[in-house]
Amino acid sequence: MQQELSSSVIQSYAQRFASDPSSKTRMNAIVKSGIEAVAADWESQRRMRYDFSVEVETGEITNQKASGRCWMFAALNMMRMEVMKKCELETFELSQNYPLFWDKLERANYFLETILDTLDEPLEGRLMHFLLQNPLEDGGQWDMFSNLIKKYGAVPKAWMPETYHSSNTGMMNRMLRLKLRIHAATLRENKESGCDLESLRNMKENAMYEMYQILVECLGVPPKEIVFEYRVKPKKEDIKEPMQETKSGAVKSQFFRDEPLSPVQFYEKYIGLNLDEYINLINVPSADKPFDKTFIVANLGNVWEGAPVKYLNVEMSVMKQAIIAQLQDGLPVWFGCDISQMLNQEWGVMDMGGFDYQAALGSAFDFSKAHRLAYGDSLLTHAMLFVGVNLDETGVPNRWKVENSWGEKTGNKGWYIMDDKWFDLFTYQAVIHRKYLCVSVLANWSQNPIVLKPWDPMGTLAKMR
Repeated sequence: MQQELSSSVIQSYAQRFASDPSSKTRMNAIVKSGIEAVAADWESQRRMRYDFSVEVETGEITNQKASGRCWMFAALNMMRMEVMKKCELETFELSQNYPLFWDKLERANYFLETILDTLDEPLEGRLMHFLLQNPLEDGGQWDMFSNLIKKYGAVPKAWMPETYHSSNTGMMNRMLRLKLRIHAATLRENKESGCDLESLRNMKENAMYEMYQILVECLGVPPKEIVFEYRVKPKKEDIKEPMQETKSGAVKSQFFRDEPLSPVQFYEKYIGLNLDEYINLINVPSADKPFDKTFIVANLGNVWEGAPVKYLNVEMSVMKQAIIAQLQDGLPVWFGCDISQMLNQEWGVMDMGGFDYQAALGSAFDFSKAHRLAYGDSLLTHAMLFVGVNLDETGVPNRWKVENSWGEKTGNKGWYIMDDKWFDLFTYQAVIHRKYLCVSVLANWSQNPIVLKPWDPMGTLAKMR
C-alpha cells in the first residue's frame, strides 16, 4: 500500500464496503440505534441471574454521585458491616466526606513534598510533566485509604454529612489543582533564585494553609470528637418484659449513646479491623511484572509518612480462591476493575457475552489482558465490593454479586452482577485478609518490592464516577 491516503484507495474501500450486503444492514441499524443497542445480547439477562450460592448480608446501597470516591465508598461499605454487627443495626453509613477532606489535604502535602524532592528535575522532563499533569484527583487505592483511617479514624455520616462539593468534586478539584501548580511554580522559581530549603518549607506551610482553607469552605470542618447515638429494635425472641411493647404491640427500640469519642477511638471500638492484616493482590499477566513478586509505584500516595501502595502479583486462580474463602466466611471483598468495559449499566451486568461487537461492526476485537494494559486500552478504573458468588456443582464460580456505589437507579436497585469470564479479563485487584491466604503467598508478600515508574498502568487510581 502507498503511504498517502489517496482518492483511489478511498474509492476501493467504498467499493469493498458496498460489495458486502451485511455491511449496509449493520450501518442502517447502528445509524438509527447506536453500537451498544445493536450489539447488546438480550439473552445476557437470562444468563446473569441474581441468585448466588454464597452471599454476604450488607447494608443499603450508597451513592458517590458526581465524585470519584468509589475506593472510599467501597472501603467504608466494607467497614460499616462491623458497626452493623456490633450494634445489631440493619443498615448504617460512615461519613464519606470525612476521609475525602483528609485525603485532599494529605494529598496536597504529598504533592508539595514531592515538588521539594524534585527541584533539580528539568521542568520539561517526563517526571515533572507527569507530576504536574494531575497533582490532585478523587481516585485512590486501598493502601491510601488505610493510611487515612490509621491517622484520622472514621465517623458516622451524621457527624460530617455530604456537601455540594463532596458530591460534586469537579470545580473544587479544579481550584485545588490550580493552587498546587501555582505553589509548585513558586517553590521551583524561588529555589532558582537562591532560596534555601528552610525558606521553601515556610512557603510550603503557607501554601498548605490555603489548601486547608479551601477544603473547609467546600467540605466543612472535620469533627475532633463525636457522640455516637443509635437505636436498636430488639428481636421478638429477646423480648422478656411487656414494657418493651407499645399498646399497639409494636416493639420499642432501645436507645444507646457513647461519648465522647475521637474518630480514631470510634474506629477502634466500633470497626476495629487491623488494616495491616490485609494484603493487596493483583493479577497482571505482563512480562515486566512476574507472578509472585511484589511491586510499589514511585510517587504514588497521599499520606507522606504512610505506607506505600504495595501489590503482590498472583495467578488468577490464587486470587479467586482467596476471594471465595473470605466470602464464605461472611466477609465482603474490596476489589478494583475496569468497569468501563462490556458493561450494561441499565441491567448492572458485566458480561463478556453481553455485547457482540464483532457481529455489530463486522470486525473482531480480540485483545489479551496484557495487551490491553500495555497498549492503553484498559486500566483499573473503579473499586467496588464482592458480596457474593455462585458456585456450580463442582465448586467453580460462574457469576459474582457486586455492591456498587452509584445509587439505586442502575443495575438491580444498585446491585451489579459479573460474569466469571469478565472477571478474568477486567478484574485487576482484590484486598484479602491474610488468614485466607496460603503460606507461600504470605512469604511472597514479605519480599522487597520492585519499584515501578510513576506512569506505570498499575499507578492508575480507581476513580470512576
